[in-house]
Amino acid sequence: MDAEDLELFSRSIRHAAEAAGGSSGFDAGAFDASLADLGWHDAVADFPRESISTLFSIQGETNATSSALHRVVAWALTGSPSAPGAILPRLGSWQPPAREAGDQVQVNGLANTALVEAGEVTVPVATAGGANRSATVTVGDLQLSPVKGLDAGAALVRATGSVPGTDAKSNEGDWANAVRIGRLAVGHELVGASRGVLAQAREHALERIQFGQPIARFQAVRHKLAEILIAIETADALLDAAWLDGTDVTASMAKAAAGRAGRLAARNGQQVLAGIGFTEEHGVHRWIRRILLLDEVLGSSRTLTKDLGSNLLASRQLPPLLPL
Repeated sequence: MDAEDLELFSRSIRHAAEAAGGSSGFDAGAFDASLADLGWHDAVADFPRESISTLFSIQGETNATSSALHRVVAWALTGSPSAPGAILPRLGSWQPPAREAGDQVQVNGLANTALVEAGEVTVPVATAGGANRSATVTVGDLQLSPVKGLDAGAALVRATGSVPGTDAKSNEGDWANAVRIGRLAVGHELVGASRGVLAQAREHALERIQFGQPIARFQAVRHKLAEILIAIETADALLDAAWLDGTDVTASMAKAAAGRAGRLAARNGQQVLAGIGFTEEHGVHRWIRRILLLDEVLGSSRTLTKDLGSNLLASRQLPPLLPL
């Protein structure tokens, strides 16, 4: 995808995200339909880096919601761009959301309200022998319950159930690849959400007058905003390096860096916005809620950092130098 096509693609996705928003809330189903019309699902197979990084960066920046992550994980797991969207692990985990139990497949994971409107879903399964595979399961065979909590706008649904193995169509599955690609996608969304917080904090700093001048002139405020920008650009560079390197280790590092950048953006942005940032009147709380949720998807910044350190101590080998 050349630069001109990528710019047009990016503008089209941003327009679709803005069109799906409204006073009554974000319409994830409409955004999914727009992505299908734009050919985003086909682009993932042909231009994975460009299509994934572009969509998820915009999705984070605009606080949009879609089933795109589920579809990216399904594609990375099965190799098929037409595979039904995948059930994701529970928050904080990166283990397959289903396991074999005798002749049953027991499912306990997360879906999206737009995803479950489809007839089937892809379920990553941990087999009794320790390997992984994927299974296609009918949505009607699962129990679905809305996830109520920090970020209702994410439209998450808990999917549970025990499905007979004969009712689940078995396919090969590369779960490690699915986790790697999924972490990169979430990392880009975290970077986009962090940019959204930074933009709102900067705008407030320019408009808020104290002691006869905008607070943006105060060094303490500038330092808070600069810290956010440095963390964002660091995470963004690490995501680019992870795409080039293509290993699980660098994807974990990039996701951890993006999560830390997001939490820093939430903390510093809230400080700059001060009291108005705690109100429903100001919309920054939606980005902060989304950041805290995304950090937990496929492993949080804290758990991934600990896991990377444990593996480093166990292997006694440094990861390869990144192409920064």
